[in-house]
Parts: sequence; structure tokens; C-alpha cells
Amino acid sequence: MPRVQKFTRRTLLSTAAALAATRVLQAQDAGPRVATLDWALLETLLAIGANVVAATELRQFRQVAVEPDVPAGVADLGLRGSPNFEALRFARPDLIFNSNFYASADPLMSRIAPVETHAIYRPGESPYVLAEQATLAIGERLQRPAARRMVEDLADKLDRYRNLLAKGDGRPVLPINLGDARHYRVFGSDSMFGEVLKRLGLVNAWTGATSYSAVAPMGIETLASMPEARIVLIPPHPMDAFGALTESAFWKALPAVRENRVLMVGSINPYGALPAAGRFADFLAEGFSHARNG
Repeated sequence: MPRVQKFTRRTLLSTAAALAATRVLQAQDAGPRVATLDWALLETLLAIGANVVAATELRQFRQVAVEPDVPAGVADLGLRGSPNFEALRFARPDLIFNSNFYASADPLMSRIAPVETHAIYRPGESPYVLAEQATLAIGERLQRPAARRMVEDLADKLDRYRNLLAKGDGRPVLPINLGDARHYRVFGSDSMFGEVLKRLGLVNAWTGATSYSAVAPMGIETLASMPEARIVLIPPHPMDAFGALTESAFWKALPAVRENRVLMVGSINPYGALPAAGRFADFLAEGFSHARNG
């Protein structure tokens, strides 16, 4: 006859206590509960394994940034520019990371938890360097060794890709994102994408004015002024715009199109941090390697 396990009140209480203790230890291992409004900081926190409990516009973040993965339990605070402070309070963060873009929310957020600010995009400064500094500072604050490893591993990867891409044809690269079938925005030398090109030993075809961000709107006809460039299309962009553009006679007449010098990469957060920089570099290394060997 099989033995029947009897659960007494004492047994149930002991089990509950043990489970509670396990949850406490797991929470301690996970580190402080953190929240953020900024996507560049969000991808950094996720990449280093921080205990993220709340962030903004998560559905769109998953579509645009794609990586790192956002755990299902992270609370969505709504819009970056007007977050839901009640939802933030319910998430019970121990610490909130914010950027200069959303500093107006600091007074209200500071009533919920301490706020620490890290700027990655500032005029006249390198977003890559600022992202490295922010990653290391956040890693030290949260005692996450993965932060330093990420900085070092990405630097090593960019060096490897630089050596790989040095075997190419040396053409300039034009990183753009479509606004509609007639306009695009282009990423200059001091954008994150521009910084990655520089660290890979590639020349940015765009030499016009820029300010750490994309220049927009540019008329699609200006693509004809850069006939030697490799065009890198960076989603997300409206699919109807992409379809209309690629079917147009103008597009088909471009030297880059006729000579198969257009690279479509996966979606990347254009105002991301080191994870976005690494994702962009991966796409370039893979795409240009295939183009050379094709």
C-alpha cells in the first residue's frame, strides 16, 4: 500500500517559511530592484543582468531594440515622456536610473526611490564613450561584473571586425532609416552608428551637419550625390514606404542598388547604448563579409 504523505499545520508553516526564505535569497542574488525610463539605460541594465522591475514602452522596445530580451515580469510604465508614476510606485524599485532626456520626471520619481542620472547622448561628446562610462558606473553601483566584461568584450569584437573589414573595398558607408518613400534620416559621424563605423575602420559617407543624432528629413534624391557609398538600411521604417521606394525607378537607378551595395539589417535602437552598438557591428560584419564572398 503506497505511503500517504500527511501535511500537518506545522509542516505547512515550515514549508511556507522555507519558500519565503528562498525568495529572499533569490531577491538578494538578483540585486536591487531597478527601474528606468530611458531605452539606452534599459538595454544596458538588461544586458548586465540587473533586476529590472519597470521600464517604458516595452512593446515598442521589443520591436525596435529586439535585444536584450525583456523578462515578462517587467512592468510597463507607458510613454517615456509621460510615465505612469502609480505603476512605478507599485513596482517598488529600490533605485531608478534616468537620463538627461527625461530629467523632468526626476522630482516625482525621487519620491518613490533614489534617482541616478547617466547621459549617453550629449552634443559634442562621443555616445560610445559615454555609454562605456555609464555601463561601468551602473555595473559598479549594482555590483555586476558583467558590465566590465561587456565593455571589454565589445572592444575586442570591434577590433576583430576591424581586421576583417580591412580586407574590403574601402567604400564609404551610409547608414540611413526611411521616414517615408521620399525622405530618410541619416546617421552622422557622432551618432552611435557613426561611432561604430569609425571603430570598425569604415568611412561614413555622410559628411554634412550632425549633432549626435540622425539628420532628418533628407530628400531621397540626395542619395544620388553619394554614388560610391554602401547604403545600410536600418529598420524600423514604414513597410509601405520601403515597398514604394524599392519599386521606384529612381531607387533602381542608384549605383548602389544596381551594384548590389545595399545592406538591409535588423531593427536596432538608434539611440541605444553598447548592446545596440554591438548589434549594429554584428550586422555590418556579417553583411559585408557575405557581400565580399558572394
